[in-house]
Formats: sequence, C-alpha cells, structure tokens
Amino acid sequence: MAGNDKGNDGPPPTRCAWCGDDPLYVRYHDEEWGVPVWDDDRLLFEFLVLEGAQAGLSWRQILGRREAYRAAFAGFDPERVARFDERDIERLLGNPGIVRNRLKVASAVKNARAFLRVQEAFGSFAAYQWRFVDGRPIQNAWRRQEDVPAHTAVSDAMSRDLKQRGFSFVGTTIIYAHMQAVGMVNDHLVACFRHREVQALGRRRS
Repeated sequence: MAGNDKGNDGPPPTRCAWCGDDPLYVRYHDEEWGVPVWDDDRLLFEFLVLEGAQAGLSWRQILGRREAYRAAFAGFDPERVARFDERDIERLLGNPGIVRNRLKVASAVKNARAFLRVQEAFGSFAAYQWRFVDGRPIQNAWRRQEDVPAHTAVSDAMSRDLKQRGFSFVGTTIIYAHMQAVGMVNDHLVACFRHREVQALGRRRS
C-alpha cells in the first residue's frame, strides 16, 4: 500500500497537482496511478472500459462510478462482456450508475470481443500492450504539470494498432491516459512522493 499518510507529525506529502485534495483522487493517485500492471488482464480491461467512458467527461466522474461499472460490466470480465447482446446494451442504457451513452456502452462490448482476439494472438493482453514500451515502464522526470504530454509517439502507435484490431474509443489521448494509469509510463512529477516509489516498482520486473 502506498504511503498516503506519511505520519501525522510532519507536513503532508507532496503530490501531483492534478489530484488536489479530493479523497477519491488522492487514494487513486497514491495507490494505483502509475503502478505497473504486468499480468492482470482483467484490470487492463477495466481501465480500457473506464477510460473510454471518460471521453468528454472528467476522470473524477468516472472514478465515482467505478463500482457501478464493475457491477454493470460483470466484474470487468472480458469473456462475459463479449457475450453481451443488444438486450444487455439496452439494459445498461437504463442503468443510472454508469454513463448512459449508447456509443460508449456498445464500444465496451465491441472492445471486449477485440480484447479476446488479442489475448488469443499474444497469450495475454498484457503481453500485447507492454510490447509498445519494450516490456519496461518509461520513466519520465517532469517538474511541472503543464509539461506532461497529452499523447506521445508510443500512444499514437498503440492507438493506431488497437483501431486496426477492431477497438473503438481508443484515440491516442485516451491511450496515453491508459498508459499512465497502468504504469507503462511514470508521469508522477519528480517532486511527488510517488515518483520514486513508482520508479522502484518499474525496476522490479526481471
């Protein structure tokens, strides 16, 4: 567990500015954001669904609905979601706990099917996506939030490839956010207490 309470006697730890003091954001920043997801395909699918749902919205809105998404999308099991049919999509569009956008809901089902094809071709989705960074996280050293890019050549390439494989709602900005979330890139600012912690996690891969 990340050290999000560095003791009660000293000043609070320095964090990336984007998380502010919202408890949900702080917990996500301290415990998940940037942690390499090496082998958990279900978690990778979860982030793809959530990041696709975020398009045009704030990440805070999606994080607040995460448990509702987990219940609605079968625990983010891609095999189960891939079997959803039009009746399931209509059911989801009546669910007030998620973003009721037909294109986004249908995309999650379509992406589950594409996800399974990638697993079949590469053994796992993790194996597929980590190829884009040669199996190790990119370690950045940003000093200001405004220096962090919205996309990179790597996210451009991964986005193009995903689209060719039948995925939707995988534009390069969405994919860069995915890369940040699942630790393919460490974009914690150097002043943030998580920068070195996440960097160390990235070194543990043999």
